[in-house]
Amino acid sequence: MLSIDDLGAEGIDEVCRLADHFTEVSQRPIPKVPALRGKTVAMMFYEDSTRTRLSFEVAARRLSADVMGFNVSSSSVNKGESVRDTVATISAMGADAIVVRHRSAGVPRQVAGWTGACVVNAGDGWHEHPTQALLDCYTIRDRLGSVAGRRIVILGDIKHSRVARSGVMAFTALGAKVTLVAPPTLLPPAVESWPVDVGFSLDDVLGDCDVVYGLRVQSERQSEALVPSLREYTAQWGLTVDRAARLAPDALVMHPGPVNRGVEIAPEVLDQPNATLNEQVRHGVAVRMAVLYLLLAGGSDLGPEVDAP
Repeated sequence: MLSIDDLGAEGIDEVCRLADHFTEVSQRPIPKVPALRGKTVAMMFYEDSTRTRLSFEVAARRLSADVMGFNVSSSSVNKGESVRDTVATISAMGADAIVVRHRSAGVPRQVAGWTGACVVNAGDGWHEHPTQALLDCYTIRDRLGSVAGRRIVILGDIKHSRVARSGVMAFTALGAKVTLVAPPTLLPPAVESWPVDVGFSLDDVLGDCDVVYGLRVQSERQSEALVPSLREYTAQWGLTVDRAARLAPDALVMHPGPVNRGVEIAPEVLDQPNATLNEQVRHGVAVRMAVLYLLLAGGSDLGPEVDAP
């Protein structure tokens, strides 16, 4: 599973329906099923991660799969080992699925060409983060009943955000209307080709949206100053307490985490009942259980077929 585009609306719905079942499993006194007993899932994370890595590990273990860890800081990568050789090593140890996160776009697709194991894209550079988009769709569906027809505002550093790219694909595939709001310097190139509206004022869209999806200002991916200061960014594009008060009572405030509290969203807003950050994390386990099950046990094709070497 490399891209949301590989799924389409039917594939997204299939994952969400199966996630309903795994949500029920996660609420049991012993939240475990033997669906993937005997399977091995390898975690190949070349970037830091808390939510994505832990939820994939929990998801695999709740399905009774074995989990193979991989820590870049203590691996042969520091001795010059290539990604391809690392993949070959993990494959030789019998991994049935490899969950890949890398700072460079396209690496998960390359990995899929180097192994016979199933490959899941857990985030590649600025490109995509498909399972994040799936859990976001599931969260909106759980709270609002459906993604179709919803007006979703994605706010912040869209230029550097793989979450925004996958989110736009998933939300529009399910029939939502998406508006991007950001300073011009934080919009991606060729944004006019995206199936979205674009605005520069958060105040203009707050009263007419069902979801405000905040994104972190990713200073670590920026090679130049793209906003005058974080204080000015918050003043113009931050979801402050006053701005949040103008949202409809059932409008959702979402964020993929980690949050720069007080920059993109005020701390008080994150504590309100319509903020879904912890729900997104919880749903991420069930959604990733669904993805692993479909790839390793369900017989469904969640992505393009890639010939093994």
